[in-house]
Amino acid sequence: MNSYYVYILANKKYGTLYIGVTNDLIRRVYEHKNNLGGGFTKQYCVHQLVYFEITSDIQVAIQREKQVKRWKRAWKIRLIESVNLEWKDLYFDLIG
Repeated sequence: MNSYYVYILANKKYGTLYIGVTNDLIRRVYEHKNNLGGGFTKQYCVHQLVYFEITSDIQVAIQREKQVKRWKRAWKIRLIESVNLEWKDLYFDLIG
């Protein structure tokens, strides 16, 4: 079974947010943390994994990413804080 992830990165609590989708969350967050590929997350130092969702359907993941990207900032913050009130970097929990 394949897994797909919609994730949110931040540079600090209530800071700049980045929303993405991937089939390998650990690899993708590692790439962001190490500025591999450049772009927005490198420019704004957006490296902390603060939220993610898992689904087995790539189309569901892509639609969810698009949906969350259209949300107001306050809604995104509520989503993050519904599971991660402290804005802890969840990447380190994933890698053990």
